[in-house]
Amino acid sequence: MAQWPAWWSWELELSPHLLKRMADRRFNEAELRLMLEEASGYHENTEPGRWVVETRHAEHTWEVIVEPDLQEKVLVVVTAYPVE
Repeated sequence: MAQWPAWWSWELELSPHLLKRMADRRFNEAELRLMLEEASGYHENTEPGRWVVETRHAEHTWEVIVEPDLQEKVLVVVTAYPVE
C-alpha cells in the first residue's frame, strides 16, 4: 500500500461488537493492533463510511472493519474476522 489515509494514525476505539467478537474468535487487543500494524491494504466497505483493512493473523487472511470518526478523530474498529 503506497499511501494510507490520514485516519490510519488516529487513536483506536474498540466497539462493543468487536469486544464480543474478540472473545468468540479468540484474539486479543494486542493481536488486533499487530494485525493493523501489518496490514497489506484497504478498500471501501459496502457500508458507507466504513473501510475493510486486509491483514493476516495466525497464518490466515483476516479483514478488519474500521470506521473513522471524523469529529472525534478516532478510528473505531467495528469488527474483525478470518476470510474463508
